[in-house]
Amino acid sequence: MVDTAISAPLIVLPEMLDHFGTDQAAWLHASAMLAGAMWAPLLGKSADVHGKRRILVLTLLISCAGALVCAVAPTAWIFVIGRLMQGSAVAALFLTVAIVRDVCAPRLSMVVVGIVTSGSAVLNIGSRFAAEKLAAEYGFQIIFVISAAVAAAMALVVRGVVSESPVTTPGRIDFGGAALLGGGLIGVLSYVSLGSEIGWLEIGPIALLVAGAAALARWWIASGRTPEPLIDVRRLGGPLLLTLLIIVLSTGSYQSMLQLLPLVGEVPLSQGLGYGLGGQGSLAMLLAAPAIGVMIGGPLAGMLAGRFGPVVTLTGAVGLGTIGTLGMFAGVASFPAALVFALLLGFTVGALGTSGFNVAGSLAPASQQATVSSLVMVMVAVGSVVLNFVGSAVLHSTALPAGGGTVNSGLGVFSYLTIAAVAFGLSTVTAVVLTRRQKSIR
Repeated sequence: MVDTAISAPLIVLPEMLDHFGTDQAAWLHASAMLAGAMWAPLLGKSADVHGKRRILVLTLLISCAGALVCAVAPTAWIFVIGRLMQGSAVAALFLTVAIVRDVCAPRLSMVVVGIVTSGSAVLNIGSRFAAEKLAAEYGFQIIFVISAAVAAAMALVVRGVVSESPVTTPGRIDFGGAALLGGGLIGVLSYVSLGSEIGWLEIGPIALLVAGAAALARWWIASGRTPEPLIDVRRLGGPLLLTLLIIVLSTGSYQSMLQLLPLVGEVPLSQGLGYGLGGQGSLAMLLAAPAIGVMIGGPLAGMLAGRFGPVVTLTGAVGLGTIGTLGMFAGVASFPAALVFALLLGFTVGALGTSGFNVAGSLAPASQQATVSSLVMVMVAVGSVVLNFVGSAVLHSTALPAGGGTVNSGLGVFSYLTIAAVAFGLSTVTAVVLTRRQKSIR
């Protein structure tokens, strides 16, 4: 479901831009992930209070309605409203993880979480070709019709097959806090996404940044005074905060690397820019390699977590990610190296997703599984948006003129890689600190 809502529309992004006569690719695509960051805390808390199955079904129905809005939208802004609704599908992933932890024994749940979090990689490989053909024949709208159909079907299956969670937490939902936190995240992340395209100092992006920062500051103050805040950050504890920091740095770095692959894959090395994979091999194969790695890394990390613990597995995953990112310094000029390190990075992110949810789940009481899992998804969204657009801004600011247009410079590409490597390196250091802290507690 998450794949149909977040990833699949990327295939038809050029067609959507042409159809609506706009160049705001960030709003047409990233709005769904931004909405996921906004929806996650509210839906996570609601699931702990009202039941995970009930909120999962509601989430799927909201995403279905959003996909239908996108399919029939006459203007770009109505389309964006649909994407904001469709982005609620992000909650389908962390709610499923929370349900798995309810119904499975701890050791088994770690493996099943790995299957759940890496399962979309299977769709990533096959659905790309099918979606491309369907969009060419029926228009980009068919992608959203399919997403709506999947959401409706999954809502029926969940309603009919999954039992409601026996673990709930009596309480109330802080809707005011949800509005402040969601609005603040949207404002700040929108500044990051639009600033690189419109201009960092333009009035529109600056207004979004100021409004978002003000909303987050107000949320922080209000959450300390509210008896039942949406997320009580002050009581999360050091280990969980370290885990969230690891996730935001490492997943953001991986997503930025994934964005870079097609950019270097279309440039021949003969241009003398210091990078280029054009003509050396299949770009489709290069983009499929991370998906294969995810399929292997997720379940394997779950099995290893049952034996060595999720914290140790998380530390190993980010260490491999650092190696994979450093390897891409050679990979941007050599197709075989790019293939190997792209596979390693995919393996890393599969293990990261599984280990991140497993560590967070192991640090939270049963009554707060959905809330804590939602924080993992917020960190994934924040890291992905920030590092993707920071990388894009670096490439844009260092581009070279060529043939009436521009081309990414070697300085820009290697600076991009350096930012990703530093983020993964900081994540690795944080993971080592977390591992030592957990060992000292035991």
